Amino acid sequence: MRRLALAVLLAPLLTSPDVAVARPQPVGVRPAEAEPAPARAAVTLGGVRVRLRSGTRQVVTVNRRGGHHARVSFWVPRGETWRRVLTAADGRIGYGGLVAPHRRRQGTGTTPLGTYGLISAFGMHEERERWQLRYREVRRGDYWVQDNRSAFYNRYRNKRQGGFRWWLPASDANSSERLLDYRRQYEWSIVMDFNWDQVRRRGSGIFLHVNGSGATAGCVSAPRGFIRRLMFRLDPERVPVIAVGR
Repeated sequence: MRRLALAVLLAPLLTSPDVAVARPQPVGVRPAEAEPAPARAAVTLGGVRVRLRSGTRQVVTVNRRGGHHARVSFWVPRGETWRRVLTAADGRIGYGGLVAPHRRRQGTGTTPLGTYGLISAFGMHEERERWQLRYREVRRGDYWVQDNRSAFYNRYRNKRQGGFRWWLPASDANSSERLLDYRRQYEWSIVMDFNWDQVRRRGSGIFLHVNGSGATAGCVSAPRGFIRRLMFRLDPERVPVIAVGR
């Protein structure tokens, strides 16, 4: 797959925390059973309803187990079935629980229910040749914009570019997220397209990223080994999605 040029990486998507070859499974990640995968717009995988997009051949499911804990699994089709090829029991959701996407509000610590695209990634490492998602290495001054007055709400942006109030303190409802403050969680972070149409106060910066010490602030997280493997597997040509259920 041809690499995208740097100019594309700086487009609006990024101005807003291995299937072919068998590899050892990390601790907490194991292969599991297959489930039927008829050709239809929605399927249920691991107890989670998934709304498939045209061309979707990769699915991540998030099944809440209780409190902020969830089972996070990665599925791919094998003939007439969907096969779960990775799963992690120690996934996390927001401290505020789950909520319907249209009812979500910024700052509530809730994770939106539903199916979303996995559209790009960012993190603390240099880009790897085998990663196929659009990727940006986090640099000094990089933020995820949560300023409701900004045209760049819910976008990746550097403070040198301006257009948002990056100087607001964390206590302010419009403060943006300085990405280098989350080196552990955002070692690798995969962007979900929740609220990509920028509805103000609905929420900004919902990612699939590496586990921190506890619940997230609304994202989905999973063990480091699980996220690392996803970085090598996710392929935009297979239209990957993530489905969050109860």
